[in-house]
Amino acid sequence: MRSDGILGIAGGEGGGSDQNRATAAAVSRRRRWLKRRETWLVLLGVALHAVYMLSIFDIYFKTPIVHGMDPVPPRFSQPPAKRLILLISDGLRADKFYEPDVDGNYRAPFLRNVIKNQGRWGVSHARPPTESRPGHVAIIAGFYEDPSAVTKGWKANPVEFDSVFNRSSHTFAYGSPDIIPIFCSALPHSTWNSYPHEYEDFATDASFLDEWSFDQFESLLNSSHHDPKLKQLLHQDKLVFFLHLLGCDSNGHAHRPFSSIYLNNVKVVDKIAERVYHLLEDYYRDNRTSYIFTADHGMSDKGSHGDGHPTNTDTPLVAWGAGIKYPTPATGHSHSDSVTSFVDKHAHDMPTPYDWGLNRVQRVDVNQADIAPLMSTLLGLPCPVNSVGNLPLGYMKLNEAEEVEAVLANTKQILNQLLRKSHIKMSNSLFFKPFKPLIDHSSSLSQIDELISAKRYEAAMKLAVDLRNLSLEGLHYFQTYDWLMLMTVITLGYTGWMIVLALHVLQCYSSLSGDLSRKGHLSVQKKDSRKVYLSGCLLMAILTVLNLVEHSPPLYHAYIGMTVFLWTQILSEYRLIRGLWIYLRERKAGYFIKLLFAVAVSVVIVELLVHSFTERKLYTWFFLIAGFVSSILLHISIPWRSGIPVFVCISCWFLSVFTLMPAEIPDNNNLVVISGAIIIVISLAAKWLDTHAEGNKFWQSVTFYESRKPMWSKLYFIQIVLVGVSSVMVFLSTKHRTQNQELHSSHQFINWVVAGSSMVLPLFSGNGILSRLSSIFLGFAPPFLLLSIGYEAVFYSALAVVLMAWILFENASHHSSKAKDSSLSEQNIEEHVTIGSEERYLQLSDVRIPLIFMVLFNVAFFGTGNFASIASFEISSVYRFITIFSPFLMAALLIFKLFIPFMLVICAFSAITKLVRVPRLGCYFLVILFSDIMTIHFFFLVKNTGSWMEIGNSISHFGIVSAQVVFVLLLFALTNLYTRTIRVKPLSTSPSLKTL
Repeated sequence: MRSDGILGIAGGEGGGSDQNRATAAAVSRRRRWLKRRETWLVLLGVALHAVYMLSIFDIYFKTPIVHGMDPVPPRFSQPPAKRLILLISDGLRADKFYEPDVDGNYRAPFLRNVIKNQGRWGVSHARPPTESRPGHVAIIAGFYEDPSAVTKGWKANPVEFDSVFNRSSHTFAYGSPDIIPIFCSALPHSTWNSYPHEYEDFATDASFLDEWSFDQFESLLNSSHHDPKLKQLLHQDKLVFFLHLLGCDSNGHAHRPFSSIYLNNVKVVDKIAERVYHLLEDYYRDNRTSYIFTADHGMSDKGSHGDGHPTNTDTPLVAWGAGIKYPTPATGHSHSDSVTSFVDKHAHDMPTPYDWGLNRVQRVDVNQADIAPLMSTLLGLPCPVNSVGNLPLGYMKLNEAEEVEAVLANTKQILNQLLRKSHIKMSNSLFFKPFKPLIDHSSSLSQIDELISAKRYEAAMKLAVDLRNLSLEGLHYFQTYDWLMLMTVITLGYTGWMIVLALHVLQCYSSLSGDLSRKGHLSVQKKDSRKVYLSGCLLMAILTVLNLVEHSPPLYHAYIGMTVFLWTQILSEYRLIRGLWIYLRERKAGYFIKLLFAVAVSVVIVELLVHSFTERKLYTWFFLIAGFVSSILLHISIPWRSGIPVFVCISCWFLSVFTLMPAEIPDNNNLVVISGAIIIVISLAAKWLDTHAEGNKFWQSVTFYESRKPMWSKLYFIQIVLVGVSSVMVFLSTKHRTQNQELHSSHQFINWVVAGSSMVLPLFSGNGILSRLSSIFLGFAPPFLLLSIGYEAVFYSALAVVLMAWILFENASHHSSKAKDSSLSEQNIEEHVTIGSEERYLQLSDVRIPLIFMVLFNVAFFGTGNFASIASFEISSVYRFITIFSPFLMAALLIFKLFIPFMLVICAFSAITKLVRVPRLGCYFLVILFSDIMTIHFFFLVKNTGSWMEIGNSISHFGIVSAQVVFVLLLFALTNLYTRTIRVKPLSTSPSLKTL
């Protein structure tokens, strides 16, 4: 007898018990080797995806902050204004601000009067991530934080940067504790205050937060009448007053931007702007105050923000007072600043909607970062040194000479950044390539000064604007200086990782390695492997030295090191690769037809998944076709009359409906309550099937038990009761919060207890496939119901039914294969046992399992109203657990809600691998392999030009797919707690299975 292990090392012949002991020892060694190798692969995969996901920011979105530039004040004889008031209405959409209400009345009558009679207006275009911190940084500091700044949304400055507040003589600021301290906590010349976090309660009407900010401001002015020092301070020049008005953001999250509470908050904000204006004008009486009203970001119809959708990026901008032009009639169709080159090159100049009623008033759109130089110039301050904003002259009332001086100061400030970045890169690079268009920048500056001296202001303005635009291009050039090198390294890294995974699966989970060793195509040559590793170490050392000489960031070392390591691993397996090539050359045409068919199907499904990120409706077509095809296959596989094909077809068609649903989930608590009843009905049907179908041969693998325990029935009853309680609490909690604008503490306590306890109970349920999965389905139902607000609660049941259909399909396939094969050969049994107890080698047809898993995993995301965006969250989902603003707890609850359908899919996947006796980790590695094909696809689709919608979505797509690998691994570990004790009928008591 002869035994070939995974690596193709053959056992000797004869020897009886000695040979058996030697074989057992070899099997034990192979299993330990496999466990170590897979642990290493999993850790490498997590590290690789975490590091490579960060590469997108090094390639496209490096932090723009550099230090060491001198400020450049405008050369004014007298600045246009002595003081400036900045009003930021957090989360205020442009359309909700400008459009009339249902009665035809405008929500902001005071600011509309300003637009028509006193000042200028337009749309300020934010860029992703449209979150509070990046938006305020753009407005106040004039630069766009890289997209990773979304993770710093509620933190104080992790990096010191300049701002308008820094340059002011004194700043007074009042508002949210999440915003005000970011800019003022370390600023010595500031007076500020913020309300407690407990005030940010989403169960209430948050407009009182705006009133709080105004009251603080009013109290400041009133106090000055009795405080001479404060009065003296308030009469200094270059003052900034900042009122952060959070009401619209909180009400938008809690009630959505089309709710009466949000729309009424717009009126509140307008009233506050009016009161601030009259208060300051009465206090100073010198007409030297400038007023800026804007928003940091908008709000999607879902009540979320973060991505590049116009509802999130389009915010109102109104400016009036000292130094601001009066309104002029609209001319032609243009309403953007004539000297502004919009950095994202997308169509800002969309026609003004007719219902805004402002078509006859000139509109001047700006980029959000342009507001910082506008405020600085109004006060005669230097622009913040890291600002990339273009001064919007369309807002400023200056004479021709002052306009040129203002633009020149703006140009020099941007040019200084370019020169600093060029100097840093040149001092660290061995092969430096300068930005050629600005090599002779000093002569351009001299020429501008000569034109100003000769009072040829128009020519000077043109040269200054051209130089500024070139400086912005130069900044972009140095931001993407290492683009080609990094793209090459990361692409090679992902490709190498996928090859490593493919070789591992072929070597350890197929019979290929044994076939090759029997034919003499494999032999272990340690000396050759050592040469490969030595060469890899030498190359790594050379590249590390080069990176150290160039002072490259630490992540550059990680990118290059991982890529070199992966390709070293691949080359060390060159004998396996050569053997694989020989093996393929010996195959017949029929094998290649099967292989090409499997590859074609895999490519079609992966491309379907890629395109589904922009078109959710593709899943509808997929499940309509899948339901029809699978029902036909089942009808052929099951020889007796059965309703299973019909059940599978109907379940797939039912699930197909959900990706046609709107992404903005409408509130429907009655539907959530009804979903609880549907869950109970489905679980009762599963329980009946589990107890009555045991004698049927077709069901024996699904309903098998080692023993039955009486407590399981009681446990099942408790789970059904908890689902019923959660349905009742959905109704009670929502009703009380709506009527009383608060979350009742007893409701909150019950919701937490029910959600937490229900998830523990499945651990004690029966260990049959159907029994355990239905218990898991019941266990996660209460938290999902309590986190649901509409049709996604029904989706939970629809997904579970489709997962059951998948199990039935695999069971039918498994059952038919058992009927065809009566036994395994002795050799196959020995090869079979080296993988794991009662597991078989993977076959080509088994590729369907990871592919179906990926489809269901992704539909678990898109089917609940999500779309591939960082703004794809319904924050109102958490209001039965918490209403007081707590970003990290709320985010954790939202992510947990997202994970629940994923966990159902993974539990079903784990059960299927046990049912059809394939190695779960082998299938997991195939999932990662297919996911990384999608990752590379999205990696090349990332954009840093075009509309912010396209830029933001491209980043989101890449981030979601990259994170999917880590999430799947995490969820595999979590779900293993629930599925590891699942039992199927032992191989020894059932017909054996095929091997490759």
